[in-house]
Amino acid sequence: MATLASSASPPHRKKKSKARSSMPGFGLSMGLTLLWLSVIVLIPLSAVFIRSAGEGWDAFWASAASERAIAAYRVSFGTAFIAGAVNSVFGLLVAWVLVRYEFPFKRLVNALVDLPFALPTAVAGIALTALYADTGWVGKLLPAGLPIAYHLPGIVIALTFIGLPFVVRTVEPVLAQMGKESEEAAATLGATRLQNFTRVIFPTIAPALATGFSLAFARGIGEYGSVIFIAGNMPFHTEIAPLLIITQLEQYNYAGATAIAVVMLIASFFMLLLLNLLQGWQRRRVAS
Repeated sequence: MATLASSASPPHRKKKSKARSSMPGFGLSMGLTLLWLSVIVLIPLSAVFIRSAGEGWDAFWASAASERAIAAYRVSFGTAFIAGAVNSVFGLLVAWVLVRYEFPFKRLVNALVDLPFALPTAVAGIALTALYADTGWVGKLLPAGLPIAYHLPGIVIALTFIGLPFVVRTVEPVLAQMGKESEEAAATLGATRLQNFTRVIFPTIAPALATGFSLAFARGIGEYGSVIFIAGNMPFHTEIAPLLIITQLEQYNYAGATAIAVVMLIASFFMLLLLNLLQGWQRRRVAS
């Protein structure tokens, strides 16, 4: 009877349970993300590479490595780096004041920080040129040997103007989240204000500050509207790479324009990649 009962009962089968993700819909959302990035970013950028490669290596190198193009790269990347470094210092100062202090018209100052985001770049260029030209309010007060408009300092000022919000808005939430407890604890242990900043505050905000610098730097490399009015646009001196691309297009030299665009794209990508690697290293160092 026991044998019959055991044979009549169906064998026990183990059901394989599938691990479910806590966030469902990963496959669909990832597919839509890759599709959107391909349509908006990858396909247009690949078209630039394909168009540039169609002319051959000799034509590409002749356009991308010409003396005028190299001078334009030097102006664009050099001024963008200087403006990003200036914004890193003063953007941190502005974010510190907005987070740590209460003062009259604070909301007005907060809105002024975001003004370069909404202001058309051409308007910013015209305003800065009128201000720093030889007959402007600031330009006529400067010594004769210290010109700003139509020289490299004018480009740096324009890029500093449009890049400041990137640093402020990146560092500001980190400062607000950090609070004052760590600083007060370090002060009770005998740390000076300089030691408090260099060993407590700066390591915490360094990744955000590097992110703000990279955003301002990337924006400055490709900036066009606010620069062409104040730069003077003299080849080999104050001509930026985006303006050289427009000049090549106006001359129907599409191969030269795409070659310069490819060089700027590759250089910008590797610089941003290096900055992201440095940020990751900084986060791991702070966490450890």
